[in-house]
Amino acid sequence: MILGIDLGTTHSLISYLKDGVPVVITNAHGEFLTPSVVSIDESGTLVVGATAKERLLKYPDSTVASFKRLMGSTTVVKLGKHEFKPEDLSALILRSLKADAEAELKHEVREVIISVPAYFNDQQRKATRLAGELAGLTVIQLLNEPTAAALFHGIQDRDTEAKFLIFDLGGGTFDVSILEKFDGIMEVHATGGDSFLGGDDFTQVLVDFFIQKMNLGGRQQKNAALLAAIRFAAESVKCKLSTQQQAEMSMLVNGVPKTLTISQETFEAQCKPLLDRLRAPIERALRDARLRSGDLDEVVLVGGATRMPIVRKLVAQLFARLPSRYIDPDQTIALGVAVCAGLRLRNEAFSEIVLTDVCPHSLGVRVSEEDGRGGWFRDVFLPIIERNTVIPASRVRTICTVADNQAQLTVDIYQGESRSCSNNVKLGSVTMTIPPKPAGQVSLSVRYTYDINGILDVDVVVDQTGTTSNLLIKELAGNVSDADIERRRLELAALKIHPRDQQENRLALERANRLYEQFLGYERQQVGDLLSRFTSILETQDVTVIGKARQELTQALDYLEQSW
Repeated sequence: MILGIDLGTTHSLISYLKDGVPVVITNAHGEFLTPSVVSIDESGTLVVGATAKERLLKYPDSTVASFKRLMGSTTVVKLGKHEFKPEDLSALILRSLKADAEAELKHEVREVIISVPAYFNDQQRKATRLAGELAGLTVIQLLNEPTAAALFHGIQDRDTEAKFLIFDLGGGTFDVSILEKFDGIMEVHATGGDSFLGGDDFTQVLVDFFIQKMNLGGRQQKNAALLAAIRFAAESVKCKLSTQQQAEMSMLVNGVPKTLTISQETFEAQCKPLLDRLRAPIERALRDARLRSGDLDEVVLVGGATRMPIVRKLVAQLFARLPSRYIDPDQTIALGVAVCAGLRLRNEAFSEIVLTDVCPHSLGVRVSEEDGRGGWFRDVFLPIIERNTVIPASRVRTICTVADNQAQLTVDIYQGESRSCSNNVKLGSVTMTIPPKPAGQVSLSVRYTYDINGILDVDVVVDQTGTTSNLLIKELAGNVSDADIERRRLELAALKIHPRDQQENRLALERANRLYEQFLGYERQQVGDLLSRFTSILETQDVTVIGKARQELTQALDYLEQSW
């Protein structure tokens, strides 16, 4: 069995095919969405998901979220005494999803397909695959998120032929894909996006606006606990503005109550730079697909951030129509990955669907060009496979020497769209020994072959001698050795993990502690009394009594939080 995973910036999900129908597996709390948050508590125990999210406010220095944005970087995150790379943190989320799936399915889970933003570059994709390896999973395929959404959207009405655009705005990334569905074929025409634009940025707009309006000084802006509290309040206001015209953002700052009323109009005005950034990838994808907005039959919204009215309004303005959002925007990608798993397994429920995809970024080499003044531009990017080429694809270009009597020629391999290689991502290099001859008399044929698994195969041939070299650039683990992967996997496995069967109690305690810090007066006293009672009941170790008390505590906290 192959399972599907949507490894998101704010939430992650795991799915599978049940009797030919894609379904999402619930976690230990009975929820479909597992917050992509990791925390280390005071005893050094690892906490993941909803419980870790509750600790963000009180323990910002030992809790981390939105680390998907760090994937592919060399950033190191310190939590307590432990240091983690972004792929380590993602591995902990994947391991939690793996445990949830095994609890549901009653057998070991190994093979998975993981969705990634279509605009993730090679380094980010390598890091995602490595996270899967560190979690003890075998990553069969990385699937572009909007393609996954399109797969699930496409099976809803298989007989309809249509061109449609998937607008995927998640917590940390934005993707757009243009697809055509015909005769059982799902063909991707173009993709675009921004790997650093998502719902988190809209929350940050509210954080910055509150800090500005409340005249919070430099020292206060460096207070991690205060910033966490402001961000928590901003996230709440953002959600409220999805269903109401205005909302209040209020909290205590150094014991002084601060309140700011924000309307949808004010929020939209503050977010104008972000809304402008959403336009560019859409326009480029339409140009690449050689389509106009009027050629599209449907625009489909995916991702939790598309719940914001200002986003739906922008899409309606851009396409002069109301977008479709009848699919659960949070679950769509995970369900689509499960469909892809069905295609891989040749499940009869999806036997009539054929999926094609495209290369999200241009792939090329560095070359030199004359500058017209007797000199050379040495950092020029020469595309070999251009972005939005249907994959699998194989292309060849010929390059030649630019200096007399060169004994070697190095082929530097890059990914990106910039004219300058220094602004693109370097994937590797191949150095060839060549016969020393006058400039221009030695040529190399460079062939790139790129497949649906995101593996680039580079073949270089010295035309004059027939000497060949091959470089296989895999996404499996980059430059990390198998021994290093195993060492890091064992280190992560050795972390003390909070027992799964006690997670609901821990979540209730963390939530109560958070609300106690947020509330004042009567409400604070109420939470304090509830905490004392529940802590006392936990000591009885009576599962039935604890379960009833936890339910009563949760209901009381729901009431107090809604009333505050």
